[in-house]
Amino acid sequence: MSKWEKLLNKITTLSKNVRFEELRKILESYGYEGKKPGSGSSHWTFRKSGKPPITIPKNEPIKLMYVRLVKDIVESEEE
Repeated sequence: MSKWEKLLNKITTLSKNVRFEELRKILESYGYEGKKPGSGSSHWTFRKSGKPPITIPKNEPIKLMYVRLVKDIVESEEE
């Protein structure tokens, strides 16, 4: 199993050990552009044309609700 497949598996099984950088890598691979937060904020905003923006805090551990958001994107993109 490749690193990419392992990462996708981690997301689709809603693992509690997902890091922010892993979510960022997934979103960027599906065409989302991440914008660094300004003025002391820890929340990154990811945008893709025609899709609603997604805001994810860089704080770790990543809450399950954010992993679930990315899982929904992965599933919708692979249809």
